[in-house]
Amino acid sequence: MIRTRVIGTGSYLPARVVPNEEIAQVVGVSPANIQRLTGIQSRHWAGAHEAASDLAIAAGRRALEAAGCEASAIDAIVLSTTSPDMVFPSTACLVQRGLGCRPVGAFDVSASCSGFLYGLSMAQAMIQSGQVKTCLVVAAEVKSRTLDFQDPATALLFGDGAGAVILRGEPDPNPEWRGILGIRLYADGASHGLIGIPSGGSRSPASVDGVKKRDHMLRMRGASLFRVAIRRVEQAVHDILKEFGMRSDDLKQVVLHQANGRILDQIAHRLGIERSRIASVIERYGNTSSASLPIALDDAVRRGHISPGDVVLLGSFGGGLTWATSLVRW
Repeated sequence: MIRTRVIGTGSYLPARVVPNEEIAQVVGVSPANIQRLTGIQSRHWAGAHEAASDLAIAAGRRALEAAGCEASAIDAIVLSTTSPDMVFPSTACLVQRGLGCRPVGAFDVSASCSGFLYGLSMAQAMIQSGQVKTCLVVAAEVKSRTLDFQDPATALLFGDGAGAVILRGEPDPNPEWRGILGIRLYADGASHGLIGIPSGGSRSPASVDGVKKRDHMLRMRGASLFRVAIRRVEQAVHDILKEFGMRSDDLKQVVLHQANGRILDQIAHRLGIERSRIASVIERYGNTSSASLPIALDDAVRRGHISPGDVVLLGSFGGGLTWATSLVRW
């Protein structure tokens, strides 16, 4: 059978580091309170010359290098973002050009902070169906461009960055095969209003009045979103573990969307998993939306927290409401 394996990971954070002290001066919340509320000490913001495609290209190059793979070997590119370079053409096409790939299929996925796992699922399906052999899945976000610094609920949280993986289909008859065991995707449109950018689409096109009302900025009902997200992720984790006959003790590392340090603590407690097995980069990078999971994954791999044969759980949640889980034997 053809199995889908992660053969390389990569990430990229812009050079500009924004510590809590800088944010505190703008939003009027003390650095200590920012860390207490969010678990964040600093985040990275893109420079004026950087867009989502630039971050994605840098992360993709690092993933290719880790995989020992040339750009010419890539058969498809799936890119997750909620902050594309432009409405269209897709940011994935700019990444294809920037990496020097062949004229392969390249498209964007919009599933908010769950976008990386949605993209991973699409890439796995293309590999399993025989359409492609090697696929780049990358998530890139420049959230700093849509932050309203009059709204501490969002201005404290978000940073910019990109994370990527190289997937490859390989035959493996071994019953204890390595690769993606399963991915499960979910959505609940009844919670659509918990987080988003109100204007700029076909329902509420960009306008002078909308800009005056700051409707082009990110809005979030944080407390409601986080309560729903924690319940959804907890249940989804239990479901995928049960489906594959595993327990939380079987997991070497749990890599979740880095939304908030307190959310990571809460999920670890509910799942009965030691906090040391929950990958965390929230303190250094903040919430980088769909890029946060692959950035945390790359960090865990490079730190040696994930080794061949380890079972790793991936989980995310975001606007829509969307959420997703995956089990991978590394």
